[in-house]
Amino acid sequence: MAAVPTVTGSIDSADLGRVLAHEHIFVVGEEYRQNYQSDWDEDAKVVDAVTQLSELKSLGIDTILNPTVIGLGRYLPRVQRVAEQIDLNVVVATGVYTYNEIPFQFHYTGPGLLFDVPEPLTELFVKDLTEGIADTGVRAGFLKCAIEEQGLTPGVERVMRAVAQAHVQTGAPITVHTNPHTQSGLVTQQVLAEEGADLTKVVIGHSGDSTDVDYLCKVADAGSLLGMDRFGLDVLLPFEDRIATVLELLRRGYAERMVLAHDASCFIDWFDPEAKRQVVPRWNYRHISQDVLPALLEGGASEADIDTLLVDNPRRYFE
Repeated sequence: MAAVPTVTGSIDSADLGRVLAHEHIFVVGEEYRQNYQSDWDEDAKVVDAVTQLSELKSLGIDTILNPTVIGLGRYLPRVQRVAEQIDLNVVVATGVYTYNEIPFQFHYTGPGLLFDVPEPLTELFVKDLTEGIADTGVRAGFLKCAIEEQGLTPGVERVMRAVAQAHVQTGAPITVHTNPHTQSGLVTQQVLAEEGADLTKVVIGHSGDSTDVDYLCKVADAGSLLGMDRFGLDVLLPFEDRIATVLELLRRGYAERMVLAHDASCFIDWFDPEAKRQVVPRWNYRHISQDVLPALLEGGASEADIDTLLVDNPRRYFE
C-alpha cells in the first residue's frame, strides 16, 4: 500500500477503486482564455464538470488520473472547485507537455546554457510532488511528458530527462504521451532508463491508437504499462479495432500490462464543442463503462480481467 495524493487529500492506494488512467477535466489555455474567450462562464463550466464527473462516479468509476500539466492549461483552483463537489478521486500531475520546444522560461536557464544552473525543470517537478502546486496545497501524484511524430527533439528530450530525474528522486510514477505509429514508446523507455527510471512505473500513453500488437508487446515486455486510453476517439482508430487489440493482448497474457481511459475532458478549447460532439460523439467519460467493458466481456474478457485493468494495475502503478 502507498499514500496517493488527490486534489482533496491523500488516500491509500488500496482505496483508489476503479481507475481511469488518463482523463482531463479542463484543457484551457489560460493566456488565450483571458484575452480572447469573452464568453467564458467560470461558474457554468464548474457546474458542467461536476455533473459529468458525478455521472462517471455513478457508472462505477472511483478515481481519475488527470495528466493536465504545463502546456495543457493546468489551473488547480478550478479543478479544486470541482473536486470538492464530487465523490470521485482526482489525482493531478506535474510536467511539461510539448512536442517540440520547451517554454521560453527555460530556454536560457539550465545546464550548459546562458544561465548555467542545475536543471530547473527537475526542481519544479519535485516541488509539485513533495510540497504542492503553487499555493493550492495540492501535491501532484505523478509526472507527465510527451513525444510525438516530431520525435526526440532537444526540447522533448530535456523535459523527458527532467521527468525521469524527478521520478528517481521521489518515486512518483510517469505517464508519457506517445505516438505508437512511430514506435516512440521504445524511444521513451530508452531515455527514461538512461536516467535510472523504473520502467514498471511508466505508462506509455496512447498505445491504444495502434493495432501493431507486436510493437505493443515489446513495450510491455520492457515492463511498462500500455495506455489503452483513447476510447471514443474513433477518428484515430475505430472502436472495433481498439477492442480487438485489447482482447488480443489479453489472449497473449498481457492483462497486467494495460490500463484504460478515454483521454476525454469536460471542456477542451482545441475544438468547437458542438463540432467535437458531431465528429467524435462517443469521446466522453461514459464510453468505457457503457460500451467498452460490455464489448470486452462479450469478446471473451473475464470480470477478473476487467478488475486487473481498472483496479489492480493502477494500484500497482502507485505502489
